[in-house]
Amino acid sequence: MTITILENARLFDGTNADCPTGMSVAIESGTIKEVSDRPITAATARRIDVGGRTLMPGLIDLHIHAYISDVNIQRVDAMGPAHRTAHAVRMLGHALDCGFTTVRDIGGGDWSLWRSIEEGLIRAPRFLYAGRIVSMTGGHGDMRPMSNDGHGHDRSFCQCGQVNSLTVIADGVDACIAAVREEYRRGAHTIKIMGSGGVASPTDPIWMNQYREDEVRAIVNECVERRSYASAHCHPTSAIRRCVEFGVRCIEHGTLIDNETAAFVAERGAFIVPTMAIIFALRELGPAMGFPPENQAKLDEVFDEALSGMDRMRQAGVKIGFGTDLLGDTYTRQCTEFSIRSEVFSPIEILRQATSIGAEVLQMQGKLGCVAAGAHADLIVVDGDPLSDIGLLARNGEALPLIMRAGEIVKNRLD
Repeated sequence: MTITILENARLFDGTNADCPTGMSVAIESGTIKEVSDRPITAATARRIDVGGRTLMPGLIDLHIHAYISDVNIQRVDAMGPAHRTAHAVRMLGHALDCGFTTVRDIGGGDWSLWRSIEEGLIRAPRFLYAGRIVSMTGGHGDMRPMSNDGHGHDRSFCQCGQVNSLTVIADGVDACIAAVREEYRRGAHTIKIMGSGGVASPTDPIWMNQYREDEVRAIVNECVERRSYASAHCHPTSAIRRCVEFGVRCIEHGTLIDNETAAFVAERGAFIVPTMAIIFALRELGPAMGFPPENQAKLDEVFDEALSGMDRMRQAGVKIGFGTDLLGDTYTRQCTEFSIRSEVFSPIEILRQATSIGAEVLQMQGKLGCVAAGAHADLIVVDGDPLSDIGLLARNGEALPLIMRAGEIVKNRLD
């Protein structure tokens, strides 16, 4: 296999703020073989002069939904699998062009999409997925309107009323265990549950805690036995605390967290993945895109606390990942997450969230989110210094002259 050597780079390794210059990185067979502060000798290597620019790990978005092709979730299933897939192709290609070399689809992604990416049929980042989200009846994953009487067939759920393309409904310990085992059978890398009410669902208030303790603990135990982990959608502080107490490893959103709960999460070593891009996008664009008025009202409940919630997490020392949660045509706002987070975090904090901490959430330390021998060769080159100007990553890939995924150069303006 041909060796590629990136030379004369200023290196951010995903963790350290001190970035050495004049660095060289050798890549072979999709893996980083060597990182050196001296020129690397190789007789037949392809050499690319980085020109003193910043070389860093590819970005990781921990919260996407590739198949959610509309901001109105109740319309997604009615549009059909071809429409959902076409949206996924468009969205994932955009993410790769923005420098995201890994994404975690935390609800809806499946084996078929993963296999298509692995075979090169779709131009996309490295793809990990949670399968269908596990939700209780009437929970955040139950998209049936109140007018549905729970009988017969509608366009959102199958005849049994238990499954749509994004969610499986499970009530009681045995049903929850069966649902989790089925998603792992279908190749899920992690499991997500609905731990509280949410913005996009029609019947549950934001403040509502979801699932009993025995149900959550049973799900968590199945994840641990699989050497994986459970994530939970949670907005209110009560839901965050109880899910972490019951063993959930990663909280999605965490928007309404208070100081005491943030400290509890940090003490337990759990992660939170805030998702600011979707909150700000729907606040601005939701009504024009057909986001239902009742859902827009729920959005207003979390919008005012979004930034202050992140600041509470920061002050408590919570391990924070990078996620966007963009729905439908808002996918073009992925890079706004960098600008929004800069209201609370320093550039180095955001860079770690989008690289090394993301890898830790994915249980792939040493393979993703770093520039080190033995890691996957998922790399980007930044034309400038993102440690002083995080806005360079908010430009939809314009400041990225080179993007490499699994050792393959998918963009190159340096040669």
